[in-house]
Amino acid sequence: MKRDDQDDLQRFGYAQVLLREMGGFSNFAISFSTISILTGAVTLFGYGFDQGGPLEMSLGWPLATILTLAVAASMGELCSAFPTSGALYHWTAALGGPRIAWFVAALNTVSCIASYAAIDYACAQYLLPLARITPTKTALFLAFAAIALSQGLLNAYGVGLVAKLNDFSVTVHIIGTLVLVGIIFWAAPLQPVSFLWTAVSPIGTKPYYVAFTLGLLQAMWTFTGYDASAHMAEETKDPRRHAPWGMVLAVGISGVIGYLMLIALTLAVRDLSPGQTAVSILQVALGERMGSALSAMAGVAMWFCGLSALANASRTLFSLARDNGTPMAATVARVDQRHGTPVVAIWGLVAAAVAMLIWSETVTILAAVSTVACYVCYGVPIYLGWRARGTGWVRDAPWNLGRWGVLVNLVALFWVVAICIILMLPPNELAAKTMAGVLVLLAAIYYSGALKGYRGPAFSRRS
Repeated sequence: MKRDDQDDLQRFGYAQVLLREMGGFSNFAISFSTISILTGAVTLFGYGFDQGGPLEMSLGWPLATILTLAVAASMGELCSAFPTSGALYHWTAALGGPRIAWFVAALNTVSCIASYAAIDYACAQYLLPLARITPTKTALFLAFAAIALSQGLLNAYGVGLVAKLNDFSVTVHIIGTLVLVGIIFWAAPLQPVSFLWTAVSPIGTKPYYVAFTLGLLQAMWTFTGYDASAHMAEETKDPRRHAPWGMVLAVGISGVIGYLMLIALTLAVRDLSPGQTAVSILQVALGERMGSALSAMAGVAMWFCGLSALANASRTLFSLARDNGTPMAATVARVDQRHGTPVVAIWGLVAAAVAMLIWSETVTILAAVSTVACYVCYGVPIYLGWRARGTGWVRDAPWNLGRWGVLVNLVALFWVVAICIILMLPPNELAAKTMAGVLVLLAAIYYSGALKGYRGPAFSRRS
């Protein structure tokens, strides 16, 4: 017999305070929208192509998809065993203790902030030209602030509408991408298929394997944030099954649809000169109007992506605050009684994203920082789960990997380590320095005495 969701949550020591009304599709939709192939794949198309050329698009994306599926599946069975909004934080606490759990939750929050800032800044960059506004630094910042404000208002006071918008976002991403691909193959002059296997770095990065690995940032920034399904577990019906499927399906479907788009765009490239962007490719192949149409579609998708990313980040911060894991925890964990949303966490994250943008000023660095921090947070609970498989926690997970669990976990851990190393290599040194600074800052907060009431999640404090 299926457990009652509210009673199930009480087993972990928490009352049902968030509004639980998401079905399985809405849970999938929030991860799919957070991944947002029209954000990561389009925004960083030029970066990936400049580094690794056509082969980056034809081989790098499917390689990243397959290995990311191993990460998502490993997280899926952890989510099935511990279906709470704490997600990575609670999984780590249950398997490794409250101290490392705090660092995972705090670093995950930093990752969410950096990703959210990058998404909304990219959105501003795409939408301003459509409004015939020159994208000066001031104009971009004001557009970024307006976008963040709209997403904050919806997340704080319209959680039901947010779920519906995320459902609609799936349609925008899938139908919009397929229409784009169809138009390219129908009307654009295309390169021969052999062009896809051209192993050249347009900007001359040598040796080529270095260029190829650096170009993986395009795919890997796209494949972040799918833990959103797990963070929404306390707002999802039957989360032990729906949330794991939400993560895995979001990665798999994004991988297939995104690959079709990248192949179409790559075949429409006219030459191997650096500086190619998805918009410029379409403008050359199909005319300025089609390039503007892509900008509009990508801008709308980015807005949806930011909306989902803020929801994901706020649940992470809320879960840590309700366990006294943040300064001013009682305030940060406050839930609006009428709307059932963590309003203080939402607005605090909007403010933090503004600060992060001022620090970095570039989407590429924000993407690198968010991706590395994100995968560190993914890797820690996966490692702890793999190490503790013999203790029986998997028996509490109706969604599990069975006899394939150990192998899938090891593949996931290999990919986490590899991608974290790759994305801190030059020219992304600032990402490495920022990560080091973040870790020092988190250690200072943890050991400063500012978290006197923190003892870990409620269920980990039981005798």
